[in-house]
Amino acid sequence: MLYRIKKNFKILKMSFIYNILKEMENRGSFLSQIIFMTINNIFFIVQWFVFFGFKKIIVGYNFNDILMLWALVSASCGIAHLFFENVFYIPEIITTGKLDAYITQPLNVLWNVSISKTNPSALGDLINGFILAFFAVGINLYKILLFLLFLILGGISIASFSALCGSLVFWFKRGEGIPHNLYFSIVMAGTYPEGVFNGFVKFLFYTVIPVGFMLYMPLKTICSLKLTYFATVLLFDVLLVILTFFVFNNGLRRYSSSNLINNRV
Repeated sequence: MLYRIKKNFKILKMSFIYNILKEMENRGSFLSQIIFMTINNIFFIVQWFVFFGFKKIIVGYNFNDILMLWALVSASCGIAHLFFENVFYIPEIITTGKLDAYITQPLNVLWNVSISKTNPSALGDLINGFILAFFAVGINLYKILLFLLFLILGGISIASFSALCGSLVFWFKRGEGIPHNLYFSIVMAGTYPEGVFNGFVKFLFYTVIPVGFMLYMPLKTICSLKLTYFATVLLFDVLLVILTFFVFNNGLRRYSSSNLINNRV
């Protein structure tokens, strides 16, 4: 078991380095994507800065809480897109028959698909997340460590959720747009305080669109340092990953080869 985990992480490392080096062949484009993504995120923070200039507390959040929420959203999405970019293309990979190239390789198919692509602009999201987290909590060691842990868990949960939704295309051939819509719902909801949402919408955010477990509860953990919140987030992540692999592997049995010739290095 430990050997397989070590092997998979070694493959992840090698795949990430290869993908980054491939993107860096055009250094101008590579750096510009990172810079523009960072600047884009800063503009939104400026808007919140203006809002809090009129009112110090908005639905229970102060400006530092918003900074940390945005840090979690930005860094978690950065991790997901930097290491697992291809999960966002699973519906297309399935419907176009490109999955054939992954099935023939001696690796877990979902893992192989997930790590085979990167998005260099996600480095901008990750850098932005670190900057915002520093301004939110300063040099508070416990909160910084929790932030580092939650950005990893958040990245894994976002990637897993996207893969889970994408895997539904094995059953619903015309559902290619559903994963992207749900992902953007998480990103958009995660940039607003939890108190903005009530009733049925809040229920959705802890069930169908689990932004509550991905972002709101990690924020509560960092602010309150409560162990129960941390344990809940960790349990959610573990169950989500298990469910994602279960659904994908069962869907894979329904997959029919398209006989496309698709080579991967």
